Amino acid sequence: MADETLDPPPDAAPSTPTPPATPAALLRPRREAFEYGLLPIPKLIFPEGTLAQTLAQLKEKLAAAAGPGGRVGAAALAEALQIPQEQAALALGTLAAVLPAEDPALGDGAGDAAGADIRDVLLFLYIQSYKRLVPRNAHKDSPAVADVWPSTSAFDGYLSALSPIQLVRSNSRRFMPSQADEEIHQLSYLQKHMANILTLLADSVEGEGDDSLVLTMESFEHLGFLVQFSEGTSLSQAATFFANSDPDMPAAPVTAAHVLDWMSQNIASSLEYSAERSAAKESNQQTVSDLDVTMAEANTSHPRNSTPSSNPAYYRNVTFVEGFSKTSVVKHASDVKGNSIKVLNCHDSVIYILAPLKYATVYGCSDATVVLGAVGKAVKVEHCERVHIIAAAKRICIANCRECIFYLGVNHQPLVLGDNHKLQVAPFNTCYPQLRDHLMQVGVDPSINKWDQPFVLGVVDPHDSLSHPAGVSDVKAESATCLDPDLFTNFLIPSWFGDERQEPTSCNPFPLPEIYGAFQSKKRSALEHIQKTIRELQLDENRKRELATALHAQFKDWLYASGNIRQLYCLQGD
Repeated sequence: MADETLDPPPDAAPSTPTPPATPAALLRPRREAFEYGLLPIPKLIFPEGTLAQTLAQLKEKLAAAAGPGGRVGAAALAEALQIPQEQAALALGTLAAVLPAEDPALGDGAGDAAGADIRDVLLFLYIQSYKRLVPRNAHKDSPAVADVWPSTSAFDGYLSALSPIQLVRSNSRRFMPSQADEEIHQLSYLQKHMANILTLLADSVEGEGDDSLVLTMESFEHLGFLVQFSEGTSLSQAATFFANSDPDMPAAPVTAAHVLDWMSQNIASSLEYSAERSAAKESNQQTVSDLDVTMAEANTSHPRNSTPSSNPAYYRNVTFVEGFSKTSVVKHASDVKGNSIKVLNCHDSVIYILAPLKYATVYGCSDATVVLGAVGKAVKVEHCERVHIIAAAKRICIANCRECIFYLGVNHQPLVLGDNHKLQVAPFNTCYPQLRDHLMQVGVDPSINKWDQPFVLGVVDPHDSLSHPAGVSDVKAESATCLDPDLFTNFLIPSWFGDERQEPTSCNPFPLPEIYGAFQSKKRSALEHIQKTIRELQLDENRKRELATALHAQFKDWLYASGNIRQLYCLQGD
């Protein structure tokens, strides 16, 4: 069982390494910055060889154009980077979505009044050079990618060459980087670039050599955009040189060299611990603190309610829903651990996530419906096929999807990038009793819905570690079309809660556009007309029973044909 510690028998030979003890404080990369904060805009991504020099020059430009308090707005950023202002606004909005704490002056990045702190902007631009981890042994599995869909795309890399179904059938899931692999890759990237990063945050003072660059405690805390301690301790509290500083007496600046030594030691300790854990795992010494326990692995004994066990000192704030097929899965707020959820490799299923969240990822799913109740920062949907996504969120990014329909309540333009085909967007189409409360909790405004205004970027993702063909970086991704209003229907979430306080679930908090509302009214009128006609039929009791039987039979046939009968069985089982 995933939630029990398996002790070896007394006579077992200690021939394999034992799992390392978790350090009291473990430095981790902030995954949100790397998972939701990268934009495939070429002018935001600088060659690694000139990265530090280019950003140092950019720092001077931005500082000269910055407003009060060192704030950079979209206009100044667009001028400095020579990009359209709409792309600069997108960058600031994305930055706002991945900051570790709300920046009241920046808000959600929609306006250009105060802008973002120049230090956050520089860190955001720095990690745009990050390249994602290559799938493990992908090059050794070439037969698995021979049957591609719908055509071979060199720039799309290994994973998107396979449809989600092919990905599962070829068992190539085992080649995908694990959560721990990706985190090690991110931490190694930060280890390599930490000296340059600290130089960007540092201030110049009189002195020679290493003593000429210093960091204030405030600038040091901005590193929290990239790294954090696993138990939630702030960086300045953990750092001996800033610990226990008097709030009324600002701490003295510390040399960048001193900070670099401290950061390097903590990163090295974390990487060493991760390496030892990996070695123990490969020796089948998996423990309850295993970072890579997925929902599918935890489902052995409790298929509906299991959650990954985790060591509190290495808590990830992520809930996984992974590997479900031909079933319905329901997650309420009480079932979600942390502030993020990942729905991975689910097929021919209906997934209900009825909880307030900050981040959500839907990856590698097919022939499924995924309902995301309220997401206050960002949703990312990637490598999905024939999936219906119903999401109420601040932002959504759609990449490398096929034949999917997105029913959206979003405060910002949906971002579309990658190799997409036959995408459709439609207004948000569902409700559940706690939805309005959840929207309020995470800050999603139901009076603003930009579902029909996709923001389209390029086909090529420069953050992919695999090589790309030359000359295609400016090719735009395929956009999404609006769903025909005649095909729009409300999605009814079954009332399985048993909650006497439930309110009707027909109160969609996002107002429907007039044309979609008109078609809904037309359908309701037609239904009411049919019901009235049936009620007014002059039939004897035998004919009434025959009519009722025929209607029930037709409804049952529809339930089976549509696959919705499975939902009834699954929910009845709950």
